[in-house]
Amino acid sequence: MTDFASILSKEKIVARGPGPLYVNLRKILDELIAEERIEAGTALPTERDIAEMSGLSRVTVRKAVDELVKSGHLVRKQGSGTFVAQPVRRVEQPLSKLTSFTEDMARRGLETKSIWLSKGIFTPSPNETMVLGLSHDVNVVRLERLRTAGPVPLAIELAAISTEFLPDPDLVQGSLYQALNARGHHPVRATQRISARNCEEREARHLGIEKGAAVLVMERITYLASGRVIEFTRSIYRGDAYDFVAELRVGDTVNQPDR
Repeated sequence: MTDFASILSKEKIVARGPGPLYVNLRKILDELIAEERIEAGTALPTERDIAEMSGLSRVTVRKAVDELVKSGHLVRKQGSGTFVAQPVRRVEQPLSKLTSFTEDMARRGLETKSIWLSKGIFTPSPNETMVLGLSHDVNVVRLERLRTAGPVPLAIELAAISTEFLPDPDLVQGSLYQALNARGHHPVRATQRISARNCEEREARHLGIEKGAAVLVMERITYLASGRVIEFTRSIYRGDAYDFVAELRVGDTVNQPDR
């Protein structure tokens, strides 16, 4: 068990050298985490307790903790405290291939898990009606789940599919595309739009990140060979865990672009 009272004494913090005391405190905590002297998931003492141990003001302690939260080394959980974050392995996802999350993670040898947040049959929103090309009497299946790789939550995914193609949400136990393929509906292409924003409180809670942290939002519209839209999905990805990669080719080999 880590002896915080000894490690975080004011003498040891001051001895780290000149400069702001919050920087020295941050460095000590950062090293404890990097050297795994504090394991992932371990609760940090409260800011009040650290202030008492170190003889620093709570404002100074909060500044050091805030920086470690912003860097992803610590995570605050409302009502529970501040914890050492699970180490995040960055994932690269190519944009040139249409794959499901399950297939994508399996290729990397990562153990995946889906936690259902909600699923059911609903009256489509105006946007879903337009994107999916629905008539007025057709409902949609909505599937919302939290996607994880190992213990780390990576994305919140909300998919909408016409009940014409998927009449029962319980048909999806793992991969959505496997369930669609089993019914003879084979997605062949998709368009994707990616944007960046700050996460909202509910998203932060599920993804284990600070409210306001950077996330990537991807909207995907998936088509059948006939040209019909079969899926509309909005996914929220952790900005510290995902890189989207696209391969670009020069279209005109005669007139090369200026560089």
